Amino acid sequence: MNLLNTLVDKGLRRETPTREEALAVLATSDDDVLDVVAAAGRVRRHWFGRRVKLNYLVNLKSGLCPEDCSYCSQRLGSDTGILKYSWLKPEEASKAAAAGLAGGAKRVCLVASGRGPTDRDVERVAGTIAAIKERHEDVEVCACLGLLSEGQAERLRAAGADAYNHNLNTSEATYGDITTTHTYADRVDTVRKAHAAGLSACSGLIAGMGESDEDLVDVVFALRALDPDSVPVNFLIPVEGTPLAAEWNLTPQRCLRILAMVRFVCPDVEVRIAGGREVHLRTLQPLALHLANSIFLGDYLTTEGQAGRADLEMIADAGFEVEGADEVTLPAHRAAAGGGCGAHEGAGACGSHGDGGARGTHGGEGAGCGAEAGGAGCGGHAGAAGSTAAESAAAGADAARTDAARTDAARTDAARTDAARTDAARTDAARTDAARTDAARTDAARTDAARTDLVAVRRRGAGTDLAPNA
Repeated sequence: MNLLNTLVDKGLRRETPTREEALAVLATSDDDVLDVVAAAGRVRRHWFGRRVKLNYLVNLKSGLCPEDCSYCSQRLGSDTGILKYSWLKPEEASKAAAAGLAGGAKRVCLVASGRGPTDRDVERVAGTIAAIKERHEDVEVCACLGLLSEGQAERLRAAGADAYNHNLNTSEATYGDITTTHTYADRVDTVRKAHAAGLSACSGLIAGMGESDEDLVDVVFALRALDPDSVPVNFLIPVEGTPLAAEWNLTPQRCLRILAMVRFVCPDVEVRIAGGREVHLRTLQPLALHLANSIFLGDYLTTEGQAGRADLEMIADAGFEVEGADEVTLPAHRAAAGGGCGAHEGAGACGSHGDGGARGTHGGEGAGCGAEAGGAGCGGHAGAAGSTAAESAAAGADAARTDAARTDAARTDAARTDAARTDAARTDAARTDAARTDAARTDAARTDAARTDLVAVRRRGAGTDLAPNA
């Protein structure tokens, strides 16, 4: 497939694909999904080898959020049955983090619900970071506290935070459809604040909220322009009690195509499979490791994930290895430059769009299909000599009758043939319609199969007396 060859070449050169190429990846069929995975896998292995980085979430404050994000189980007024608690104490958060680190995680993500932190909240998180790094000096700490005010990113950096996460989630055009209490621009501003403060920017998206292919491409290209070091790809977990509880729009194949598109657009960035992989990728999770080089270990903020041991077995069985604490995640050129999504000397700025590569051309010349030629000379008759006039007349009459009979017979045969053709056409049309109906039912079954059995509210780990899943 010319498209995939072109995208591999661009990915190895850190060159941005065109929007049309990104859309074409999302439009590939299920029959081609293994080819898509293989192509994007070449780009992933070129920049990240077979390493998988493990990240671990610690939910510092759960629920009680004043924002109205439609996808979130912690949103204002939600009735989702999730755990609700205020700030964990530093020693509680450190204990929760230790479980993930013991399971192989090298980054701890400290998350708190809310619009954004107060200055007192920043002090709390600074104390938590200190408690974690006192016991685990080399651990990476990423904070995710919502919208940042001036100076807060710098204070987090000074406290020992290595990264800051704030997702764009969806395209600017559709952002108002999922949230009204803050804007897309607010989110972009926070990512820029984190970047400017020297924090490693982490920003991603949520797929499966009813967005179009164009929306997905828009948000991924916007992310590339923001130049984060890591891009988490979430697949919506439709939790009962949220406005998007009925949005079951994803198939495992669709998820793989989305991950492949992200990899092609951001070839040398840490692409992380985040929430929803167990629900939507299901048994195809190992294939996703050929596209992403990072996952979350264990549970998520408010829902349960796959068992930590199962994550480790999946990585090993798929032929990958857990990234060690002493290994650098990003490729050398990004690590040395402190970031830079695809930017390098001679290649242009991050997020620039150029032709840069051959495009597949299609020339269609249909020759001779369905051409028909008529046969000539059929039905010529020569009369016999030596007959009488009467005989000739009788013979002529008989011949006329015979011809008429033949003509009637021919007409009858033609009518029967036409009728048979019509019946055959109707039968074929019925079969075609039936096939289309079956295909539509299959697609509907794939799309509408709400796997609510795979969605479980977290009841263990942070905020509980039960051991965490790590």
